Amino acid sequence: MREPRDGANNKPSKAAAAAAASPPQSFPLILDVDDFKGDFSFDALFGNLVNELLPTFKLEESESDGGDALPNGHLRVPSTDGSKYSQGIVSPLFPEVEKLLSLFKDSCKELLELRKQIDGRLYNLKKDVSVQDSKHRKTLAELEKGVDGLFDSFARLDSRISSVGQTAAKIGDHLQSADAQRETASQTIELIKYLMEFNSSPGDLMELSPLFSDDSRVADAASIAQKLRSFAEEDIGRHGIPVPSAMGNATASRGLEVAVANLQDYCNELENRLLSRFDAASQKRELTTMAECAKILSQFNRGTSAMQHYVATRPMFIDVEIMNADTKLVLGDQAAQASPSNVARGLSSLYKEITDTVRKEAATITAVFPSPSEVMSILVQRVLEQRITALLDKLLEKPSLVNLPSVEEGGLLLYLRMLAVAYEKTQELARDLQAVGCGDLDVEGLTESLFSSHKDEYPEYEQASLRQLYKVKMEELRAESQQISDASGSIGRSKGASVVSSQQQISVTVVTEFVRWNEEAISRCNLFASQPATLATHVKAVFTCLLDQVSQYIADGLERARDSLTEAANLRERFVLGTSVTRRVAAAAASAAEAAAAAGESSFRSFMIAVQRSGSSVAIIQQYFANSISRLLLPVDGAHAAACEEMATAMSSAEAAAYKGLQQCIETVMAEVERLLSAEQKATDYRSPDDGMAPDHRATSACTRVVAYLSRVLESAFTALEGLNKQAFLTELGNRLHKVLLNHWQKYTFNPRLLCVHESLWSGGLRLKRDITEYGEFLRSFNAPSVDEKFELLGIMANVFIVAPESLSTLFEGTPSIRKDAQRYNYIGSVNAIIYVLWSCYYY
Repeated sequence: MREPRDGANNKPSKAAAAAAASPPQSFPLILDVDDFKGDFSFDALFGNLVNELLPTFKLEESESDGGDALPNGHLRVPSTDGSKYSQGIVSPLFPEVEKLLSLFKDSCKELLELRKQIDGRLYNLKKDVSVQDSKHRKTLAELEKGVDGLFDSFARLDSRISSVGQTAAKIGDHLQSADAQRETASQTIELIKYLMEFNSSPGDLMELSPLFSDDSRVADAASIAQKLRSFAEEDIGRHGIPVPSAMGNATASRGLEVAVANLQDYCNELENRLLSRFDAASQKRELTTMAECAKILSQFNRGTSAMQHYVATRPMFIDVEIMNADTKLVLGDQAAQASPSNVARGLSSLYKEITDTVRKEAATITAVFPSPSEVMSILVQRVLEQRITALLDKLLEKPSLVNLPSVEEGGLLLYLRMLAVAYEKTQELARDLQAVGCGDLDVEGLTESLFSSHKDEYPEYEQASLRQLYKVKMEELRAESQQISDASGSIGRSKGASVVSSQQQISVTVVTEFVRWNEEAISRCNLFASQPATLATHVKAVFTCLLDQVSQYIADGLERARDSLTEAANLRERFVLGTSVTRRVAAAAASAAEAAAAAGESSFRSFMIAVQRSGSSVAIIQQYFANSISRLLLPVDGAHAAACEEMATAMSSAEAAAYKGLQQCIETVMAEVERLLSAEQKATDYRSPDDGMAPDHRATSACTRVVAYLSRVLESAFTALEGLNKQAFLTELGNRLHKVLLNHWQKYTFNPRLLCVHESLWSGGLRLKRDITEYGEFLRSFNAPSVDEKFELLGIMANVFIVAPESLSTLFEGTPSIRKDAQRYNYIGSVNAIIYVLWSCYYY
């Protein structure tokens, strides 16, 4: 068995000892409740019961050599002989079993008895607990009643204390009120005594109390004088008697008018005395004395007179040399020659100096005055209204819009630049003064009011300035053109060598200068206009000026180029001769016609250059509008669309001039083509040679000259025109050339021989075919499908003069009318016939 865990249970129990001493049949046990207290162990209890009965078994078990145990508890002992083996069991394994069983039964009885005892004791304890609980509950109920009574007593005590406190507070209020009334009455008595002193006689201030003449009690005297004055004026006002008419009025307030007058005089005298003392302290920089005076003076009109007096006596407002120095610093020694850049530097220096001065004054004001923000407001307002206004009046002299200042003097542009510089720098000054401190003063609004007269008429001045610049620029360009014209002489012009040499060409540089002027004006619009609607209105007006200028400039340039074309046309018509002239006259006319042709070609190139530069100028305007103008107009509904419409309208006049000029260019080219055809085309070009020489199958001289002329003259057109304009111009030119060639070929006939007629026709037809091919190949560069189609058809019809009559049916297969006409006119020999066929094919 296991040993018990604690020492108390190691001793043999009373039951075990009794069991060991008693006979085997009965083991009287004495189990005590104490055996189950403490650290109870069943193993220890069990061991104590059986240890006395089992020592022999334990010894035998330790000495056993491992014999087999039988199921009934006996050991099987091995034997060497059969007789011993037959005997079986030697002795029982547990001889104390019976004792143990008896012990266990007695223990159970003891335990049952102990349980009854414990149950009885528990029952008694429950009864005792119930009784004690009842007593405890009764005691708690009584305590709760006592506590409730105690709380009620405390509540009554608190209510009583509160009532006493309220009564004491009321008594204190009454006492305080009584004391205040007593003090008021005392002060009133004193005030009445002082009032009677002031009411003694008008203007007599000599019999006053020492209080009113003691410099050490000036603050008390000022306070009492203000109270007396307020009381007297209130009393007179309550009876409806104005102060000026109160003298001699016999009413209940009779006599107070004298006091009011004397008090007014005394207050004025006291205020002047304090101001003098304040000035003296200010000269010595005695801030303590200044602060005392300012505090006393604050009782007179809230210290307004002291504040204004201090600000007015600042050197910056009374020193004439400082004001002159301001003008000299900004405008320089010679104000008439001041430039905006110099003025900007001067204003920056001056405004920095003013800001530093105001900052120093702010330190003094803060240390002296009870309300420094009000003094700073007066100071900053005085700076802007007096010092800055005086400077701006000298700097910004508004010119007249009727008699504009000359450009040599700067014109309106100088005024606008000065205005922009002054406005921008003054705005910076306002922000700096705001940072220093200016109380409740609206610095921004006050600054705007300084420029209100200039900003009201600003758009008109800006537009007038742009118009003035444009006018001066145009005069300058005309003067340059006139100088070039004078330098070129009259000889070359009389020969027509350069009709347009003296004409002023359109310049992209000039248009760029217009845009630069407008950009500067737009920047000023951004500066002066803070509201989007106002800004959009100003920007639209300024941009409209640019549109008018560019439109006028381009239209005038195109018209001048057109004048050159017209002059060249007049030269051509001047040298058109009749049929019967002498050879000498014809030669002179031909030479003059060459000169007119050169003038026409030069005029054509000049106009194409003008058109190209016009397109570049319009592109510059469009780019400028997209980059700088449109974003300023978008915030206002309809402004952007209206500007786009105005831009299209402004360019319409230039477009009309360009269209007319291009028509004149076509006329010029066609006139020269007709002249070349008439001069170079020979009657024998499309006939077989009569001298038997081999026919020439090259293009005629007239065709070569015309193609060379067109290639040369149209080179500028290919460069100048773009897009649909180029396509329309070249298509129209191609159609006109087709018509001119048809009319030209109608003048020529074939001269077939009676023999070998086919060869005669074929040689002339081959040259015609060659000419048509040359013209068609050149015109393919026009990229005009309709023109190419006409010359392809013309080439097909020229085959009539090449194929034999029996082959005409295959040539015009599917077109019976053309085939019939071709057979009919094949051997007539007149080009008119083929022209007729061509026209019938093309138009029918």
